Amino acid sequence: MPAPEERLTIDVPDRGPVSGVYARPAGARSTIVVAHGAGAGMDHPFLAGFTRAMNEEDVATLRFNFPYMEEGRRSPDRAPVAIEAWRAAFEEASRRAGSGGSVWASGKSFGGRMASMAVAEGMPAAGLVFLGYPLHPPGKPERVRDEHLSAIGVPMLFLQGTRDPFAQAEVLEPVIAKLGDRATLHTVEGGGHSLEIRGSKRDPLEVAASLAPVVSAFMRQHGKS
Repeated sequence: MPAPEERLTIDVPDRGPVSGVYARPAGARSTIVVAHGAGAGMDHPFLAGFTRAMNEEDVATLRFNFPYMEEGRRSPDRAPVAIEAWRAAFEEASRRAGSGGSVWASGKSFGGRMASMAVAEGMPAAGLVFLGYPLHPPGKPERVRDEHLSAIGVPMLFLQGTRDPFAQAEVLEPVIAKLGDRATLHTVEGGGHSLEIRGSKRDPLEVAASLAPVVSAFMRQHGKS
């Protein structure tokens, strides 16, 4: 039976409430907080598919909106605002988890990058899971966004498509190597920025759900679940 989902609000200091969806299966051993990408909110099929599949792996989930998405604006929040939203969502998830295991941070593209910046600034996540990290703008591999990653000491899992224009292999692989045993790269052959494979008929919900066993195994491997 699927874990029931609870709709809630999370107060972001100086910005007001944002929406969230929380689910905790019976016997959950850990929690993962998941943020959306720049162009779609927390109810996009990709995020819904991923969090529901993680529930089936006995992991509690909290997905949430950034303030700009909650307010119906198109331009993503600046980093300080997004990081504050991350901290608020993480604190809510930690409060609900209590002593029931570790709390991880994850996100699709923009949401994952903001999670990593929050952790680099001290947010106490047990680990990070990137659902397509935006390492550089498309067509501009010289503009690498990795300067803060070296400040992160927790395990990091990068799930990346080999055709992702935001993370060309020749740019991504040296970054992963530089991070040493803190970082693990899991590639989806032929996958784009949303891990979708050209010509495949799988919808975003199915694509994201297929990632859950990999993420759950990574969490168990690092003793945080």
